[in-house]
Amino acid sequence: MLNLSNNKTHKIVPDDILQKALSGERLDGDDLLILLEEQKEKAGKKIIFTADTLNKKINSDKVSYVVNRNINFTNICGLNCKFCGYKRTKNSKDAFLLDYDKIIEKISDGIESIGIDEICVTGGINPELKANPDYYFNLVKIVRNNFPKLHIHAFSPQEIYELSETTGMTYAQVIEKLVDCGVNSMPGTAAEILAEETRKKICPQKINTTKWIEIIKTAHMLGVKTSATVLFGHLESSGDLAYHLSIIRQIQDETGGFTEFIALPFISAKTSLRKSIERNELIGENKVFKFYAILRLFLDNFKNIQTSWPKIGVPAALKSLDCGINDFGGTLMEENITKSAGGKFGEFLEEKEIINLIKHAGKIPVRRDTVYNYIYEKIYNKIL
Repeated sequence: MLNLSNNKTHKIVPDDILQKALSGERLDGDDLLILLEEQKEKAGKKIIFTADTLNKKINSDKVSYVVNRNINFTNICGLNCKFCGYKRTKNSKDAFLLDYDKIIEKISDGIESIGIDEICVTGGINPELKANPDYYFNLVKIVRNNFPKLHIHAFSPQEIYELSETTGMTYAQVIEKLVDCGVNSMPGTAAEILAEETRKKICPQKINTTKWIEIIKTAHMLGVKTSATVLFGHLESSGDLAYHLSIIRQIQDETGGFTEFIALPFISAKTSLRKSIERNELIGENKVFKFYAILRLFLDNFKNIQTSWPKIGVPAALKSLDCGINDFGGTLMEENITKSAGGKFGEFLEEKEIINLIKHAGKIPVRRDTVYNYIYEKIYNKIL
């Protein structure tokens, strides 16, 4: 999937690659690796400027956002991912598994208080639910019955795999049943890093790359859109990132099923993986901006690339809008996974605040739904 030649890549200079991207020519694996490994500050600024220029060609100055609520339904997990600070065991004092009434209460609060269009349902891989896989299906049914128009963005490829193993159903059958119950789209999480050797170091119990790809492609072939993600800033090499991004781009070529790409910087403070990373190796703001820019240049079949204000903070997220980013993410209301890993930038932004922040950054705020249909005209008439 990754096209890297045996020739020394230093013969190609970044300026040539940037001109190639601006001209609309597809970057190859060698180009990507050169950009990822470029360390010079001046070159980094050129990469960012080029990505901003390209993004304006694609999205003008529009920056989209979604009014949504995260539903973290359990923090009990049987996996031991080293990058995670969210996982709890059944006997942990703060362990939880939400019942359906509590989930309905959270959704009702989101609708009444901020008018959410979407819920994003994520949680740990709770061993108790292996004996009760209907928890997942019934959760979706109950939400759909109570909120017929709400977009349900739920269950990662890891959860699809677990449900398949528990029920004996194929991946396609699991996804089709979830859709019948009311699921509209899926998060493309559990990807972390798709380079297998590094993947085994940071999340050895998660599904392997082949299974992740199969589940994602199955969802797309069934008409279920997903996001695409990467976790970066941990043990991965530039080659790992190049391999991961090449896989994502190839899948998008084949299926067109990804709605956006979300690059998730590793939050290390309360994770066991932190011990394996030298302090001076932790990813900084400028490296985040450069990586965002590279995504815009390489992922030429993605219109939408999202920043992550809960992970990098609002000021940095606003700066990233000049680095090839065109989506600000969502209101969220709660975000326990980042917070549990040591995130310190909050869990909730009101829609009015997002609108004002985007406008103050010199951009045009656009409210969207989960699959990037723009719905801003009606909303702006109400708010502004």
